[in-house]
Amino acid sequence: MLFESVWEWFDKFGWPVRYRLKTPDILSFLLTRGINRIVALQYAHKSGIAEKLNRYMAEVCRLCPAVTGLATVFPGESGAGDILSEAFGLGLSGIKLHSHVQCFDMEGRGMQEVYETCVRYGKPLIMHVGREPRSPEYPCDPYLLCSFDRLERVIKAYPSLKVCVPHLGADEFEEYGRMTKEYDNLWLDTTMALADYLPFENIPKLSGMRADRIIFGTDFPNIPYAWDREIKRLLKMDLPCDSLEKILGKNAAEFYSLSDVRSS
Repeated sequence: MLFESVWEWFDKFGWPVRYRLKTPDILSFLLTRGINRIVALQYAHKSGIAEKLNRYMAEVCRLCPAVTGLATVFPGESGAGDILSEAFGLGLSGIKLHSHVQCFDMEGRGMQEVYETCVRYGKPLIMHVGREPRSPEYPCDPYLLCSFDRLERVIKAYPSLKVCVPHLGADEFEEYGRMTKEYDNLWLDTTMALADYLPFENIPKLSGMRADRIIFGTDFPNIPYAWDREIKRLLKMDLPCDSLEKILGKNAAEFYSLSDVRSS
């Protein structure tokens, strides 16, 4: 039911989902096309469901060792720290949050517990805290919650917390790019920023960014274009081979503390 609900939302408010696949088919699709490590992300859109989602993800990882699964929690919900502790005990490798959907304040009290739990367990945090892509159908206005300066205060306050911001920090690309050069605990991922699909006009060239802090990312399977579109575009950017190796594998291995990742 959850997959169908996601597809229905995208049909109404986002874009047509090209790959309407459920978990076993998602894994088979990617692993038969040369992908050797899958990082699976999820987020809880309301309180009370994170534990079930985390247990499901842990079972996926158990059945398919090629998957690195991330936990989630609804910031501020009762027992958030315990929920995450259980998830890490099940083998999950970090946390995924989405401010547009979960409507959390990066500097709010509910987030302090998340940050402190990540630091205590040495787990990374992926947070969609860029302002874009936004939708009027989200329950809150991301422009009121998301800004590079708010995140900058967080990563300064928690220097041992590893944070990755998706979509290259859209749409504050320049500011996020600058922060990766100043803070070793910040990464950006490329999700949908390389596809020439979303109406971004100021995307920086990757050649001018810090190559060891860019992780290749994708919102597969909930994307409207071919699964390898962004990979093909990345390979046409004439980046040095060592930069490509970092972006396509080595940086993810460092961020998630993996020892068995090689570049595609």
